[in-house]
Amino acid sequence: MGAIPTTAVIPNASGTYHVLVVPSSVADSSYTATASIPQPTTVGNATGISPDGNGYLIDAGTAKARVDFTAADVFRLQLAPDGTFTDPPAGEMIPRTPATIGGITAHDHGDYWAISSAALTLRAYKSPLRFALYRADDRTLIWQETHGLTWTEDATAQTLARGGDEQFYGAGEQNGSFSHRDQSVQVGNDYNWNEGGHNNSQPFYLSSAGYGVFRNTFAPGTYDFHAPVRTAEQERRFDGYYFYGPDLKKVIGEYTDLVGKPFMPPVYGLEPGDSDCYLHNANRGERHTLDALKVADGYTANQDPLGWMLVNDGYGCGYENLPQVGQGLRDHNMQLGLWTSTGLPNQGEEVKAGVRVRKLDVGWVGPGYQFALDGCQQAYDGIEQNSDARGFVWLPVSWAGAQRCGVLWSGDQTGTYDYLRWQIPTYAGSTMSGIAYNTGDVGGIFGSDPQVETRDLEWKTFIPTIMTMDGWAQTDKQPWRFGAPYSSINQRYLQLKERLLPYLYTLAAQAHSTGVGAVRPLVLEYPDDPNTWGDAAKYEFLSGNDFLIAPVYDNSGTRNGIYLPKGTWVDYWTGKTYQGPTTLNGYQAPLDTLPLFVRSGAIVPMWPKGTLSWQTRDTSRLDYDIYAQGRSDYTLYEDDGTTRAYQQGASATQQVTVRAVGHGHGATTVTVGPSVGDYAGKPAARAYDLTVHVGAGPATVLLDHTPLTAYPTPAALDAASSGWSYDPATGVVHVKTPQQSTACGFSLLLPGAGGLAG
Repeated sequence: MGAIPTTAVIPNASGTYHVLVVPSSVADSSYTATASIPQPTTVGNATGISPDGNGYLIDAGTAKARVDFTAADVFRLQLAPDGTFTDPPAGEMIPRTPATIGGITAHDHGDYWAISSAALTLRAYKSPLRFALYRADDRTLIWQETHGLTWTEDATAQTLARGGDEQFYGAGEQNGSFSHRDQSVQVGNDYNWNEGGHNNSQPFYLSSAGYGVFRNTFAPGTYDFHAPVRTAEQERRFDGYYFYGPDLKKVIGEYTDLVGKPFMPPVYGLEPGDSDCYLHNANRGERHTLDALKVADGYTANQDPLGWMLVNDGYGCGYENLPQVGQGLRDHNMQLGLWTSTGLPNQGEEVKAGVRVRKLDVGWVGPGYQFALDGCQQAYDGIEQNSDARGFVWLPVSWAGAQRCGVLWSGDQTGTYDYLRWQIPTYAGSTMSGIAYNTGDVGGIFGSDPQVETRDLEWKTFIPTIMTMDGWAQTDKQPWRFGAPYSSINQRYLQLKERLLPYLYTLAAQAHSTGVGAVRPLVLEYPDDPNTWGDAAKYEFLSGNDFLIAPVYDNSGTRNGIYLPKGTWVDYWTGKTYQGPTTLNGYQAPLDTLPLFVRSGAIVPMWPKGTLSWQTRDTSRLDYDIYAQGRSDYTLYEDDGTTRAYQQGASATQQVTVRAVGHGHGATTVTVGPSVGDYAGKPAARAYDLTVHVGAGPATVLLDHTPLTAYPTPAALDAASSGWSYDPATGVVHVKTPQQSTACGFSLLLPGAGGLAG
């Protein structure tokens, strides 16, 4: 495919203007060039302001600007160079256009009008028309234009002052980066699947100054975060929604209030997936779709958890015997998925045959933008309209709003350490645009390096959605295929991921509610720490706010530059504690060890040891892994995992509170509340296994003031129905309770077992 250049007008520091040329071909996707063009039009003086509904119109020659507040801390700013306002197609990026709010005032302050809500004041300077945003006091600056809005026939640009240490994030999936200060990022459809690509970008960014901007457009753009900040879109209209937090999570929440919250996945969607071509496989000869069941046999035999399988690839690899394949997979506690590169003409029949997962391909949704959103929604709705299941869709090209229907997949890559490296900031950075599910194939789609496969799987244990893809490799790449030592290491991490599903599923419910996904750059939780702003923490991330993961991304047995922010951090494997902020170098990480740390105060729900599937788990037991320090709280979310009954409130929550007094003395109290709410399959009672990381062993453990039986070792406790044991080598108290009614809470007291050092 030849290069098809697109352009964006950007004012440069000297006041002249350039056009950025961005070819859209795969071959030239990294190419950029600039060419001088005539200076575009800059908005002139404002001559009047008038109310219009709940908003205000500002006249500036033939141009008009419009300001509408949709909440006290959210407003829409539009500029129409010809005085006529237009909108993108309704219901695409923004499912429901928000109503404007009343109570907005405009006051004349001489050189500017102050348009104010209860939370914000937007200054509209008159000569020339230029905007600046302040808090409600009209004194505390948030952002300001240094140059009026500009336009040509096919582009518009806004220019803002940049704060001395202001940082910028977002722009959707930006392969290889999460922090954009002193960078220029492309926002648009792109077929560069590697570092520097942006095939799942979004016209949204947020600033450490506490604001975010969504450009309400399907036009591609260029966001230049040098000084001053210049953001340009390839259309002759300006339309932006502005959000104020100042907390970054709140900004993400406001943005996803507008374009849609991340969808709530089925629980099997958080289990690993497997993708291959069976019928007419060009790489490995003729097979049949039913041969997928032999691969499913392998997962079961090797005790490697798997939630779903894609059994075709859409490029001449069709399917046959679909109902039998679907039933065979369900017999393995797996779900059937299909891939398409052409469309969904048989969706109803396929879903009725058992299809619960869809993967869309660039061969179909490659045009991106509105086309990709429509394809994603069509696939999502097709599952829900033909079954009681939740939609679960993967897609490789998207736009703003795709988070409400899809897992965004970063495309076709070769499995190398370099591939592993740049994915880390990519997926963490995507969360800053409300993308809760962003991922790439474990070990890539091309090539097959057993070490890279294993290293990649280790860290992807802690991101919600993952799959392996074998259709373009010369050999199968399932986790047991490479033999020792890889198969046992892969099994260990897959089983850990399965046990952590209560934690990841709760994070999914939080993302569905708040817009903030599980995979987080450190800056999202530690925004006041300069070391989290950029490169110092680029190749690590948080899973929720409790796990810090610093993957090994080269052929090495050590990891350098692990930054631990403030607080006490516990090495997941050894129990060693570190006091942050600190940077670890020379961390020993042989092939079987992922550098993994847990925040002191964390309360982590887990399914019992030996769990291989959400369907076969022992619902009569639940584990809590507790890192006691000070006072901490956690709320577990549960529902039936697959149907849409949660939308009508069929769900339950359980509150856990831990209070640890002192270190090596005092006491630790664990209070597990009742499970509040109901859903199909909710257990009436369950026993609990708790591992409580403390500073010293207790003299006894009391369950609701009654002593539990003490056992000399954790192994001895394993054979008992209830009791407790302390392991001095790890500083962990193991507690097993008898069956407890889920309608009632209980408390554990560990006298003399204060919290972790801190």
